[in-house]
Amino acid sequence: MTRRVVITADDLGREPGTTEVIVALLAEGHVTATTLICVSPASEQAASQVGELGVVPRLHVTLTSERGLPRWRSLNGTAGPDVTSHDDPFTHGAAGLVDSDGTFHDDPFVLGARGEARDVMREAEAQLRWMRGRRLAPEAADSHAGTLYGLHGRSWLTETLEWCARHGLAFRLPRDPEPYVGGPLPPQLAEAHERAVALADALGVAIPQTIATNRRTAHELGAYERLRDDYLRRLAALPEGTSELFLHPSREDAVAGPDGVVRAWEARLLRDPVWHDALEKEGVELAGGWWD
Repeated sequence: MTRRVVITADDLGREPGTTEVIVALLAEGHVTATTLICVSPASEQAASQVGELGVVPRLHVTLTSERGLPRWRSLNGTAGPDVTSHDDPFTHGAAGLVDSDGTFHDDPFVLGARGEARDVMREAEAQLRWMRGRRLAPEAADSHAGTLYGLHGRSWLTETLEWCARHGLAFRLPRDPEPYVGGPLPPQLAEAHERAVALADALGVAIPQTIATNRRTAHELGAYERLRDDYLRRLAALPEGTSELFLHPSREDAVAGPDGVVRAWEARLLRDPVWHDALEKEGVELAGGWWD
């Protein structure tokens, strides 16, 4: 067995600056996959741009808004992300997901406390329908801000995996979660993760061997070189099988606060000759998906 890695740029469609960077990285061949946020005002243009490149993004199931941006709206029962109606969200089947104005909250712990499985899966279905309506047929789904995994309260992994199986979608659930979380899971989460992996296998939902990303702030990192060294270490430690490194590249001015610095560093990393030399020296095969 060989080591394979999917290099993913998350958050296509988040806003124009991030979309611009990700589209450029795709065109330059520096990433092998991307994930699309369908609920933002920029998602329509993003879908069109990647369609012109012949790229089909994964569905980045999004259930929360982003701090620093106008809040996003549910697609369940609406015409799309440009909807401005303030109708009663209860009529849209998204009562547990949205605030009184019909927008997603920007705190995943609020979602984790009040979200209901029925609303979550209806929203995922609406977002998948939105993509397919634009002639984008994703082969996999994943979770924006990790909200489906139970890291912020309620978990909807069982429902999500059953939904993926119905639609023939792969899902970003690592067999080995330690490279992502930085160590062993707490016992309760470890048991839930083990059950989810077994369910994915039973349902035939393809999952990656492991996943990894940067979870440190610019202050914690201190400099770009620290970020690069961390990704080089993660690359060297990839196990046999197909894993995923997912990054959030953008322009610094497109993302409010210190997160913009880290996202700009990740865009820089993906073009860094040191990074490309390491990919070659490690002999890791690049892949478009872990289900290939």
